[in-house]
Amino acid sequence: MFERFLNVDRVEMPDIDLDFADTRRDEVIEYVRRKYGQDHVAQIITFGTMAARGSIRDVGRATNLPYNLCDQIAKAVPFGLKLNEAMEQSQELKDAYRTDSRVKKLIDTAKKLEGVARHASTHACGVVITKDPLNKIIPLQHATQGDTAIVTQYGMNSVTALGILKMDFLGLKNLTIIEDTINRVKVAHNEEIKLVNLPLADPKSMELFQKGQTTGIFQLESQGMKKYLKQLIPSKFEDIIAMVALYRPGPMEFIPDFIARKHGYKRIEYLHPKLESILSATYGIAVYQEQVLEIVRDLASFTLAEADVLRKAVGKKIKELLNEQHEKFIKGCAKNSIDGETAESVWHFIEPFARYGFNKAHSTCYAMIGYWTAYLKSHYPSEFMAALLTSEQNDIERIAFLIGECRDINIDILAPDVNESQADFTVVAGDKIRFGLNAVKNVGQNIVQAIVQERQQSGHFSGVENFIERVKSRDLNKKSLESLAKCGALDSLTMREEILENIEPLLNYAHEIQRAHYVGQTSLFGAMTNVASPQLRLAKAEPLPKRQKLLWEKELLGLYVSEHPLAQYAAVLKQRALPCRQLESKINGQRVRVAGLITKINKIMTKNNEPMLFVGLEDLTGRCETVVFPRTLAKTAHFWQLDKPVYVIGKLNYRNGSMSLICDEVEEIK
Repeated sequence: MFERFLNVDRVEMPDIDLDFADTRRDEVIEYVRRKYGQDHVAQIITFGTMAARGSIRDVGRATNLPYNLCDQIAKAVPFGLKLNEAMEQSQELKDAYRTDSRVKKLIDTAKKLEGVARHASTHACGVVITKDPLNKIIPLQHATQGDTAIVTQYGMNSVTALGILKMDFLGLKNLTIIEDTINRVKVAHNEEIKLVNLPLADPKSMELFQKGQTTGIFQLESQGMKKYLKQLIPSKFEDIIAMVALYRPGPMEFIPDFIARKHGYKRIEYLHPKLESILSATYGIAVYQEQVLEIVRDLASFTLAEADVLRKAVGKKIKELLNEQHEKFIKGCAKNSIDGETAESVWHFIEPFARYGFNKAHSTCYAMIGYWTAYLKSHYPSEFMAALLTSEQNDIERIAFLIGECRDINIDILAPDVNESQADFTVVAGDKIRFGLNAVKNVGQNIVQAIVQERQQSGHFSGVENFIERVKSRDLNKKSLESLAKCGALDSLTMREEILENIEPLLNYAHEIQRAHYVGQTSLFGAMTNVASPQLRLAKAEPLPKRQKLLWEKELLGLYVSEHPLAQYAAVLKQRALPCRQLESKINGQRVRVAGLITKINKIMTKNNEPMLFVGLEDLTGRCETVVFPRTLAKTAHFWQLDKPVYVIGKLNYRNGSMSLICDEVEEIK
């Protein structure tokens, strides 16, 4: 590791990335400031530059061109393209440029400004630490007006060019999830988990990997990774390290070989006897950069520092340097009595791995975090999933996916309840997970805090009137009260229908309570006043259809909690459709029939300017993606509506480790 990190042939500072819990990154920066001194530590500036559309709008604004004209020209620029590229692709731009002198001047001026720095901000993770005071080395400024934090006035590349040590302090959500899970386990089970003491061949953790149940597991939760883990059947921690290194563009093509060799389906052969000691742990495949360094050291007598120069030459594809290193390698092998043919074979063997291979130390760190999350999930599934859900509570689509995983591993999910929910997702009744109030749309943190604090101080709410009297928050308005009622958070107080029928009387009652409380406080010594006690009278409400309640849950929580709309069809679906959970056991190209609720629709245009869809389907067991090509869409367009239950018939398609269903036919479930 250290030969590629620090060596005499290295001409630039090492690249140092450090991962911390994302909620505690600021603590680390403050610690470094205290340790090395405020004048020796700074974050790095970054500059937002003017993109094509922005430069057009800014030039138009500065030259007083009509807003509509500038907006039309800006929108004619395809996203992600520079103005020169856009001019080649957009006929609308070409025509406007040729026929309107104002547009010609606008675009010509915008081209000159494109890429110019527009504003400054603080780099997301870059930090510099220096031996001498920073103000003697580099220009500095405050991050923003009135902010005491110091940033460099040079950007990241300039800082590196000066030879100043730059480190990236990265916030990693998974470390926060681990910390949160450990704290939950301590409270619930009175157990202290020491991560460094966890056994690295824990049977329950390995079983989780072997079954591909890795949703929520760091670096190991993609569909493709799950498929390969089930084929690999990992039996040791080293297998996890290797999969982290292999599952990326380039080396991914070697995964089937790796699996076949582990299980003895394919013979392990070595181009030279010296390779066995280096490659035996990875079944004859060069998985890590360190293995490439060892190969050129042992076969061609490179120092490890020289070997790292070779690795970089291959990785950067610098032809002149590559030829030089190739010649040096062949000569080195010859000095060690290795014939030219074998030396050439070894060179061609290591070349792709030197280009794509992952650093083993890096892979091991990632695998260790993945293993810790797997251990926590396998031994404390409810606490782990509650922590995971809390970390994702602002992403409704991700929450829906994770709750599907909870159901897959037999963890019940309970709707939010003002009499039991905390701000975050919590474990209740042993192993169930109760929705956190923070996850309810339109309900702000202030009202959540008011509800939880009042309940903790004075006990459960006895009814809706009691709730309105006790929760004194200015954020308790029509929208937040409706949202709490619609998602079921007030079901323990009264029916949703009653609250929704009486929103205005309830809010008026809340205002009268607050007014009476204020008058009571301001009267002398709390003496009697003439203000009458507020009275609450609620109109009766008609029961609402179950379907309506489910739609509200989906709208405000991101999923159906009390019941899934497909539950009423369960018996029929069992006979007529393949469950989504079983799709991965089928082969590429196999024709299948699935049933599901349409949960998302993403429409794009093909190169031929024809519409096609990527559709999310969800049944009682899981989810899958359906691809609807233009020809099929033309015949079935009326079926594709959100929350519509449908049968989809088509062929399975595996690509880049992900599975989708190519739709041929669609039918409505009735």
